[in-house]
Amino acid sequence: MYHVIMTMLIAAVPIIELRGAIPIGVAAGLDVPTALIASIIGNMLPVPIIILFVRKVFAWMRGISEKLNRFVCKMEAKAASKKEVIDKYEWWGLVILVAIPLPGTGAWTGALVAAMLDMSLRRALPAVFTGVVIAGIIVTTITYGAAVFLF
Repeated sequence: MYHVIMTMLIAAVPIIELRGAIPIGVAAGLDVPTALIASIIGNMLPVPIIILFVRKVFAWMRGISEKLNRFVCKMEAKAASKKEVIDKYEWWGLVILVAIPLPGTGAWTGALVAAMLDMSLRRALPAVFTGVVIAGIIVTTITYGAAVFLF
């Protein structure tokens, strides 16, 4: 159980997310399907919090210091750079943004973009979840091969 919780917590960390949590979970002794499921759950843990509260947290951070304000501006610029994909493909755009397992994409970025675009939790959460599942399948297939899903 310890390794499952560890894998979930690693998947909840920005930048690492499930791209790193799946191989770490397997290296810790989990079987691949368990590592995948734990990573998906862990990657989704911060998403509702980000969607619901990041704008309020950013506003609070802006008032604390200029350094934090610059950080907020950087995060908002990152979200704005992904806005075109979301605007063009709407719900599927968010799925695609989250599903591509590359740096600068993933659940954290998708949730941030959804929050910056004022998407409702009801609309954004299923899109981010779908993208996380697709990313998990891609990472697992690339790392361990398609044979994992046959057993």
